[in-house]
Amino acid sequence: DVQLQASGGGLVQAGGSLRLSCATSGFTFDDYEIGWFRQTPGKEREGVSCISRRDENTYYADSVKGRFTFSSDNAKATVYLQMNNLKPEDAAVYYCAAETFCGPLGIYSNHGRDYWGQGTQVTVSS
Repeated sequence: DVQLQASGGGLVQAGGSLRLSCATSGFTFDDYEIGWFRQTPGKEREGVSCISRRDENTYYADSVKGRFTFSSDNAKATVYLQMNNLKPEDAAVYYCAAETFCGPLGIYSNHGRDYWGQGTQVTVSS
């Protein structure tokens, strides 16, 4: 079974940092695009960052460029999202997902074909 386990969320003051982790299993790690998404109540889910296996590039939403960094550890089959200079608007439940759409046109769910982990809550106090 494909499994993704996100962790690392918490409460941080504005301007602070957090690093989220997403441990994966059940698939060949570098076969699937893997993305980070976030969602707040009443808002649509937003793609935050991802890695494309087609071109091995990482992509970011405009709202996080320059502040968030996607990285991966193939040996651990784990991806990370380093979040710096956090803002109150970054507060959300963050999810990792495999086999998402990932590329220069954006970061999107591959509805019905992708795999999702449980979310981890990020709270940013102002």
